[in-house]
Amino acid sequence: MTSTTPALAATEQDAAPGVEWASPQRKACFESWLAQLDRSFGLRAATLRLASADASFRRYLRLDSLSGDSLIVMDAPPDKEDSQAFVRIAKLMATAGLGVPQVLACNFHDGFLLLEDLGSRTMIDALNLAEPEANQALYLDAVHQLIALQLASRPEVLPPYSQALLLQELELFPNWYLGRHKGLALNPTQRETLAGLFALIIRHNLSNPSVFVHRDFMPRNLMLLPLAATGVSSSWRLGVLDFQDAVYGPISYDIASLMRDAFLSWDEEFVLDITVRYWQKARAAGLPVDRDFGSFYRTVE
Repeated sequence: MTSTTPALAATEQDAAPGVEWASPQRKACFESWLAQLDRSFGLRAATLRLASADASFRRYLRLDSLSGDSLIVMDAPPDKEDSQAFVRIAKLMATAGLGVPQVLACNFHDGFLLLEDLGSRTMIDALNLAEPEANQALYLDAVHQLIALQLASRPEVLPPYSQALLLQELELFPNWYLGRHKGLALNPTQRETLAGLFALIIRHNLSNPSVFVHRDFMPRNLMLLPLAATGVSSSWRLGVLDFQDAVYGPISYDIASLMRDAFLSWDEEFVLDITVRYWQKARAAGLPVDRDFGSFYRTVE
């Protein structure tokens, strides 16, 4: 994005000392882009700091504005990450009614985006781990977001959750967990057994009806956005992050991600409670879930 407005003040152009860059060239590209942004954003570049990073080459930086609000910069090297996919899927999800960050400015050539800041409080921060039932309202809000996404589904919009992609993800288990983490090598018989199990899992998943799949729909990627606050009580809605790898695939995938979170373990009673509520709402909305809950739950498992 370019602009004819004056550049940011020279005292604010340098990135904060705590932000490290892969190379001086990339740092210079970023500072040049930031200086070209319209002054209507009111950016205070000297406040730039790390917000978060995900399991990729992508990271997020936060900086303040003159109005007192903050904004997010996505730093996604174009040779390693597809920022255009992020923008395309953000528009798709916003159209579906999900609370995704607004994209304010783009530099696809260098891999920078300026985004609305949804804050730093995730759903996982608000969960009561000692009393699962106390979290029902939050999980039902997540279910509402999920159903809205699935109702927007259309074929040939997102990449398919194909056999090759499913196998690639399953292979993380022997390659990274067993091989790298545990230092174990499978013998030919074990490898053959595992391959047979993978084929069964893939065949079962590909037999599911297909919808839009977030692919990482779990509490650490759902943000608490305040709607209103009065006295000691607040009303919240959930925002959605980390959606750039969304695909078109099994309808059971995202509810499984939500309830079988890699970072949380709930007892079976709570998992069943939320899953059956999702199933009821999905059926009522006309989504293609099994007519029998027992069959659907086996699919989720």
